[in-house]
Parts: sequence; C-alpha cells; structure tokens
Amino acid sequence: MYFINEVKKKYKNNQIEIYVDMDGVLADYNIYNPYDFKNKRPVKTTINIISELSKLKNVSINILSICKKSEDILIKKEWLRKYTEFINQENCYIISKEEYPNSKSKELKLNFLKSKLTQTNKIILIDDDNEILRFIKNNLPDVDVYQDSSIID
Repeated sequence: MYFINEVKKKYKNNQIEIYVDMDGVLADYNIYNPYDFKNKRPVKTTINIISELSKLKNVSINILSICKKSEDILIKKEWLRKYTEFINQENCYIISKEEYPNSKSKELKLNFLKSKLTQTNKIILIDDDNEILRFIKNNLPDVDVYQDSSIID
C-alpha cells in the first residue's frame, strides 16, 4: 500500500502513465534461462500492486519491455494476457532489439518514453535495471523512475 498511497498523494492532480518493465518486475528473471518467456513465474506481489494502481482513475498502466528477437513479442504478449488481464493489450509495448540492432535497451526505452512525453501530464517508469533507471533519469528528468523493489511494502 505504501507505493499506491505515494502515487495517490504525489500525483493526485495529474493524469499519469505508468510504464512497467516485464522481465524481473512482473515476471521472474531466471538467469539460467532468461529467454524462456512462456514459462516465467509471475511475481504476484508486484502484479497485485500494479493491478491496484490500475483502478485509480488518473492512472494508465502500460508495459514497456525489450526482447532480443521479434518472434518473442507474441510470446511475451501471451504471458501478459494470462497474468495481467487488467492491462489493456494496446498498452503493451514490446520492442525487439532485432528491429534496432545497434541500440541498447536503455536507448530503446529512452526513445520510446521521449515520444510519449508530449502526450501526457506525468510519466513513471518502474524497472529492475538500475542502469536503465539512471540513464532515463539523466536524459529525461521529467520522467519519475522507481526501482521495482521500492514499490513493494
């Protein structure tokens, strides 16, 4: 409830778009089999918090995830349909590195969020990768970033 209450208090007068990373945040990141998207264990605590946030009238929940191959996009979307049915599938943005072979994940997320800044009052990114969070905060100071562990009570 801590993070939910913080969002209510801090952003009560704003429309908010929350972008949540999938791997390591909503789905367990298995270091021994990181690309087995079909069988990832759902992180229920985080999913429950995101579900509660989705019920707030001024909040839109989005997924912002990166994958290595374009064929993984459908598998990730299938997983999201199964475990996060409260998220509108149109709000699931999965970007393939295969389509942008010279870009790093942090650059792909930065460019995506930059394109969304003009369309909303406030953007929040929730991710488990500190390098991505620092990169976004340094290059897009208007985006609020949260480490996934900071949203859990």
